[in-house]
Amino acid sequence: MIKILTTAAMALALVAIPATGGAQTQTGTPVASGDAVAYGADAGEYTPAGFALRGRAEVVQGQNRLRADSINGFVTAGDLRRVEASGNVYFVTPDQTMRGDRAVYTLASNEVVVTGDVILTQGQNVLTGGRLVYNTRTETARMEGTSNGRIRGVFYPQNSGN
Repeated sequence: MIKILTTAAMALALVAIPATGGAQTQTGTPVASGDAVAYGADAGEYTPAGFALRGRAEVVQGQNRLRADSINGFVTAGDLRRVEASGNVYFVTPDQTMRGDRAVYTLASNEVVVTGDVILTQGQNVLTGGRLVYNTRTETARMEGTSNGRIRGVFYPQNSGN
């Protein structure tokens, strides 16, 4: 059972990595792709179609973390294709925090789609909306409006030193 859950956690680690290889974040900090993977949940299971972590599910690698009430991974032909997190979802990188009701990470496109009362923070800056598409490779984000079609944000300019 430990080997099976370790395999599932290794696959989940892909979610916690905002880029691959020797890439760096905007602050020049190397990405944690070679770091150990820690995970926890109240319960977990593995099947040939994927895996599930339930109850305070969390996967941590380096400074990156995915946390939700439940995290499911979907495997096709032995490869992890998609990870879905639901309930109190948090995806945290060294520079940003994304919060929503649900998230779907598609490995082929490097996109995390967070929906439902989405909040994206970076430092003091805050952006809210109904749907966020975040690319883990390029670290770019696109926010779409809520049911009323609007996004909202508060941004604090950096002091240029002048």
